[in-house]
Amino acid sequence: MPSLSHATRRLGAVAALTGASVLGLATAASAHVTVNPKTAEQGSYTKVAFRVPNERDNASTTKLVVHLPADHPLSSVSVRPVPGWTVKAEKSKLATPIKTHGGEVTEAVTRITWSGGKIDPGNFQEFDVSMGTLPTNTNQMMFKADQTYSNGEVVKWDQQPAEGAAEPEHPAPVLKLVPKGGGDTATTAGLTANVKPKATASSDDGTARLLGGIGIAVGVLGLAVGGYGLTRNARSRS
Repeated sequence: MPSLSHATRRLGAVAALTGASVLGLATAASAHVTVNPKTAEQGSYTKVAFRVPNERDNASTTKLVVHLPADHPLSSVSVRPVPGWTVKAEKSKLATPIKTHGGEVTEAVTRITWSGGKIDPGNFQEFDVSMGTLPTNTNQMMFKADQTYSNGEVVKWDQQPAEGAAEPEHPAPVLKLVPKGGGDTATTAGLTANVKPKATASSDDGTARLLGGIGIAVGVLGLAVGGYGLTRNARSRS
């Protein structure tokens, strides 16, 4: 029958490994380029923040390109300046003009590029965009994004997340669209005008921090239990 000290050491090792796994999961969950908030009302104007974490330890993020879906063009797109970054919004001709209250729109912004700045390892940056009107004939908008690092690496966040399937390696940021009055969203036109970048933080970061804290706590507990077992074993041998 295993001694108490042996069982204690095993318990400590398992707890430490569990803590490390949880901490690793929290890091991975917060590492994607995302759009926040994640839900908006169809037919509305909204402000979203493209959140870009730096995933590398040996390079900085130096450029972000966001592609707006051409199959659901937006008649109005404007960007909030980010200190240290240059932003360029590029328009494309529309195959089918958009009808608005002011007439027909024949071209729309289809790509936004932020460059010249730097996101160092361990940091993230948010890039705010006001857009509308959101389409009413789809339940989501996918914004493919290209993240460029100072070492020349380009990570393409362009994979379609599938409902009920495992998350792809490089999922594209997706904005879910719900019917007006169909859900609790923080993206209506009257609310977005005074929202500051820090106020757009979603539950992703909070969840990641919570998981990370749990992982660290479990890991520390495991080390403490393991240390106690080693000490007890050493005393029993003396």
